[in-house]
Amino acid sequence: MPHTPHPPAPRSRTRGRRRLRAAALLASAVTVCLVAASAPPTPLGVGDRLFPHLGNPGYDVAAYDLSFTYSGSNTEPLRAVTTIDARTTADLDRVNLDFAHGKVDSVEVDGEPAGFATAGEDLVITPEDALDEGEWTRITVRHTSDPVYPEDREGGWVRTADGLAMANQADVAHLVFPCNDHPSDKASFTFRVTAPDGLTAVANGLPAGVDSTGGTTTWTYRTAHAMATELAQVSIGRSTVLHRTGPHGLPVRDVVPTEHRAALEPWLAKTPGQIAWMEEKVGRYPFETYGLLMADATTGFELETQTLSLFERELFTEPGYPKWYVESIMVHELAHQWFGNSVGPATWSDLWLNEGHATWYEALYAQETADKPLEARMKAAYGASDGWRAKGGPPAAPKPPTSGSKTGIFRANVYDGAALVLYALRQEIGRPAFERLERAWVTRHRDGTATTADFVRIASETAGRDLGDFFQGWLYGEKTPPMPGHPDWKPTPAPARAGGA
Repeated sequence: MPHTPHPPAPRSRTRGRRRLRAAALLASAVTVCLVAASAPPTPLGVGDRLFPHLGNPGYDVAAYDLSFTYSGSNTEPLRAVTTIDARTTADLDRVNLDFAHGKVDSVEVDGEPAGFATAGEDLVITPEDALDEGEWTRITVRHTSDPVYPEDREGGWVRTADGLAMANQADVAHLVFPCNDHPSDKASFTFRVTAPDGLTAVANGLPAGVDSTGGTTTWTYRTAHAMATELAQVSIGRSTVLHRTGPHGLPVRDVVPTEHRAALEPWLAKTPGQIAWMEEKVGRYPFETYGLLMADATTGFELETQTLSLFERELFTEPGYPKWYVESIMVHELAHQWFGNSVGPATWSDLWLNEGHATWYEALYAQETADKPLEARMKAAYGASDGWRAKGGPPAAPKPPTSGSKTGIFRANVYDGAALVLYALRQEIGRPAFERLERAWVTRHRDGTATTADFVRIASETAGRDLGDFFQGWLYGEKTPPMPGHPDWKPTPAPARAGGA
């Protein structure tokens, strides 16, 4: 579906909710409001099976405007203002936002001061006047954004050698800014980042202004397409922004530590060709720009932040990584721009659609450009698949993350295990139908979110027959089904346990 247009500024609300109430109901309505207002604040959620308290019901965010002021030290809290434009989907006496790491100084709802309290990882806001279903409302939160975290709750800001970057997946954007932190609620974003002169700030989307005054510079960026909170990206550091042109005149911009520019340039030059390769497979690149943010930090992962993928610099400068491997990882994060970003998961249980597709195109690229056979990789995955399912659950029903390891949903079952599902599907319906399906999927759900059931439906349409039973076994089965076309493929037996109690 198209992204939500930027809403009109909310009108000043008159005192009271709707004054045209029957007099006979007034006393009981006031009593109900008083009882609701006196109830203790509680954390809410949208019912995600893997993250029960993530997201919040009762409203749909259309736009975020995020302002960060960086002191020059990545160990000090940033001063921040988060402004949210949203449309209510229910009558609300309170509004819950996800926010768990930072000090809130004040909250306004439609320009009026509002009460606020914390409950779990929620910021619970009580506006002076309750909100009616179907209203536009603007919430402004003045707060700090702290890049230093306790060891057991890392995420959000990533401290680099020369500043900061973001890594908000899966559920830690709300450690950085108040938000509706669930991928089902996409919104447009505006970023305003103020930093001391000599530093460079870059964010998702395209630049919308640079203003220097009094020894600081404010950089403004805006997204042209809706985005999930987990995909937000802000880079602050001693960086150089490199520009080149991709297919169809696409602006490509990369952000690199200035001192490593020369070493990184040969890798960055590969991106336009990789975009062209992906476009041959699934169609036009879905966003307004693309590029790599090569952060001087050790994270242990790369991340598909929308239009500006996050990479560890060492991936490109450590000689131990084979060239073909690095390039395939670049394509993995690029493929996510279609699968996971443009077409987002409706719930975190739909993660296999993101990671399975990104892994699929990573492996296909390695086959076509470096002679690394896809079939050999899939046969190895088939052998390991039963073990992955036992450990992490089947691809479309992953086990919940363990306490203290929210990134624990990113297991092999949703990477190579999910790519194996796509391989089985291609074996089942044939390559031409599979390739039509891939294009149809990213076209039909562009700028929206989609479910596993949506994928099953469009796959069945494309194949011209019901694939429900096929997907039931491959996506939800405890054991891996037989591979179409490869009756000789067998799961690898689990190793025998050592003796003992």
